[in-house]
Amino acid sequence: MAKRKKSERESFYTQAVSEAERLLLDEAMEIEGLDEEIALLRVKLLSALSEHPENTDLLIKGVGMLVRAVGTKYRLSKKARENLTEAITDVLKEIGGALYPEGFNGTGA
Repeated sequence: MAKRKKSERESFYTQAVSEAERLLLDEAMEIEGLDEEIALLRVKLLSALSEHPENTDLLIKGVGMLVRAVGTKYRLSKKARENLTEAITDVLKEIGGALYPEGFNGTGA
């Protein structure tokens, strides 16, 4: 399969987005790697933990997304990703219990 030129990729994707999104798409195409996405996930996890420390389901899903992104960046094995997910989840449960001890049971309820 022949590699398309950048202008061909842009014209393909720009057909599916609004004018405002086209400007963002142009900017997004200049970014390499996952560093910004990983940073954004971390910020959103912190916000979720601050706003809803009792909602472990939300936090666990967020951690899963973060671990997959980091795993993709560093090409972690499935087992390493699972271990990282478990470790981060345990830390979040401990922090949640410390911030909201009267209502945090670590089960998402």
